[in-house]
Amino acid sequence: MTTLAPRQFLLDLYASAVNAVSAAKCLPAFLPEPPARGRTIIIGAGKGAAAMAKAVEDHWPGPLSGLVVTRYGHGADCRRIEVVEAAHPVPDEASRRAAGRIMEMVQGLSQDDLVLCLISGGGSALLALPADGITLEQKQAINKALLRSGAAISEMNCVRKHLSNIKGGRLALACAPARVVTLMISDVPGDDPGIIASGPTLPDASTSAQALAILHKYQIEVPSAILTHLQSGAGETPKPGDARFARNSQHVIATAQEALVAAAASARAAGITPYILSDGIEGEARDVAIVHAAIARQVAKHGQPFQKPCVLISGGETTVTVRGKGRGGRNAEFLLSLAVALDGHPDIYALACDTDGIDGSEDNAGALLAPDSIKHAEALQLSAKLMLENNDGYGFFSALDDLVVSGPTRTNVNDFRAILIL
Repeated sequence: MTTLAPRQFLLDLYASAVNAVSAAKCLPAFLPEPPARGRTIIIGAGKGAAAMAKAVEDHWPGPLSGLVVTRYGHGADCRRIEVVEAAHPVPDEASRRAAGRIMEMVQGLSQDDLVLCLISGGGSALLALPADGITLEQKQAINKALLRSGAAISEMNCVRKHLSNIKGGRLALACAPARVVTLMISDVPGDDPGIIASGPTLPDASTSAQALAILHKYQIEVPSAILTHLQSGAGETPKPGDARFARNSQHVIATAQEALVAAAASARAAGITPYILSDGIEGEARDVAIVHAAIARQVAKHGQPFQKPCVLISGGETTVTVRGKGRGGRNAEFLLSLAVALDGHPDIYALACDTDGIDGSEDNAGALLAPDSIKHAEALQLSAKLMLENNDGYGFFSALDDLVVSGPTRTNVNDFRAILIL
């Protein structure tokens, strides 16, 4: 055990988790049979959409064409499927143009045609087609407010569905009568297909009234056009049981659980016993960190509920209610809160990263925490507590040279956390 290099060990776990949910590894087994007579159209959106399109091209036995939209910098070298890049997490004009082109592409299809839809996390922002009477600028403002509010992903996507002409099943209706097969990489706790990227090809049980209630819950200012849209019922989505979805199917091809299981196997190979706490942890990142810190301390001091050495692994999607002016996503926020709670505990190391390689809107995947991180910060005259109050996890770990910068991974099953207790 004395030969274990804690930082490299944690980085290896993260790499194992990401590799396990790559499109190249997960997608081919879920490809449907090509249509006997009709065309095959590939459409999609998300941070993993380009890599998914590449995997389709590499394994599809017949002709195909199509378009997918992904985040800037997350493209892939596709030959027959066009890859468009747009903004995330706040949509831009490129997002709207791409959504419009996809909707045009699926017009006039027949029942002999197949539409293969490739969806991964980030698709909500990347497929931005505002409902009639709502401007892109209004959707951008609502999106920014939701991101800062601490709303859960299910809540944000409920609102997005009811302000859109493409989400919440509307894309599938545009494809009818063609058969639609949707392949998804899940970035949502619980892996509900209808929440992933706001379910553009799935019927939706939520309502406009629920969307409006969410906006009121987080005290988000609602423009009159959006208020009228939601109150009038114009934003209602097609519901489960709608016959127009009868021929369609969907498959979740990669999940957070698969990533955690792969990381656990990597830990065992290194001689460390892993414990998966959960694949679906939600809540404020700083509060989730306090709970994780308490468990880690209990293990270190009392050998409960696990004996050390071990590594605690978890996934899900935390949130950050932004009150400060610092930089950093939810994983940096989690790790900075963990640092404060552990206060330099000599036996505990940790990593928190987003599996898409981008923590929030920064250039890092996350960061690493070591027993001497707080001491190192103090030598640089940095206060972890003050920087946490300012939501400045990026600034803290950047100063320590402890950011994890992987670049885009072209997949996305959300947060990955590993706490090593020696």
